Amino acid sequence: MRLLVIEDDRSIAEPLRTGLTREGFEVHLVGTGEEALAAPPADLVLLDLGLPDLDGRVVCRELRARSQVPIIVVTARGEEIDRVTLLELGADDYVVKPFGFRELVARIRAVLRRSAQEQTAATSTAGSGPVTVGGLTVDRRTRKVTLAGEPVTLTPKEFDLLAYLAADPGTVHTRDQIISDVWDENWWGPTKTLDVHIASLRKKIGAATIETVRGVGFTVPDQPPEQ
Repeated sequence: MRLLVIEDDRSIAEPLRTGLTREGFEVHLVGTGEEALAAPPADLVLLDLGLPDLDGRVVCRELRARSQVPIIVVTARGEEIDRVTLLELGADDYVVKPFGFRELVARIRAVLRRSAQEQTAATSTAGSGPVTVGGLTVDRRTRKVTLAGEPVTLTPKEFDLLAYLAADPGTVHTRDQIISDVWDENWWGPTKTLDVHIASLRKKIGAATIETVRGVGFTVPDQPPEQ
C-alpha cells in the first residue's frame, strides 16, 4: 500500500517514514501543500494540517474533490468544532497530537480495510435502486443524496452512515451496531467519532432526519417530519 505523508517537520517526518516503511508500507513524503497536490496517486493520505504554504484544510478539500482516496488528518486541535469541520471537508479519520505510533498504524490499517469494504459493497449494490424516505433520497449505486430534489454533498463516511440508517427506516440501530457495521468490527477508537458524523449529517439534511433514541442509538424515521 502506498501512503502519501504530508508533514513539514523533518524531526517527525523521517522517523514516521522509517516506521511506516518497516510496517510494510511504501511511503511518499512531502513537506508542503503544493507538493502534496502534485504528488502521484496514493492508497491513503496522512495529512498534517500545520503546513508552511497552504492551509491544511484547503489541501484536504482539494484532495477530496479529486478522488475518494482515504484521508487521515493529523491535528493539534482537539475541539469538537474542528473535528466536525475536518470530517465535513472529507477526512475519513483524524488523530490528535501527541499520538502513539502503534495507534497511528492501527488507524491506517482500519481506514484502508474500511475503504476496501466500501468498494466491495459499492460493487455488490450496483443493481439496487435508490431508497427514498420522505424528501430524502439515497442512491447507493451512484453514492448520491438529494433532499427535496436538491443534491446534498456528503463525505464518503457520511454517505456510508446515512445509507446504513436509511436502508431500514424506523429501525433503531445501537451505537455498537453502527460502529461495527459502518466503521469496522475491530474499531477501537472513540465512539465520539460517530457523534461527530451524526452532527455533521444533521447540519446537511436536517436535525429531524436522524433521531436519537436515548440510551440505545439512532434511527431514520420512516416518516420524517417536513424540513
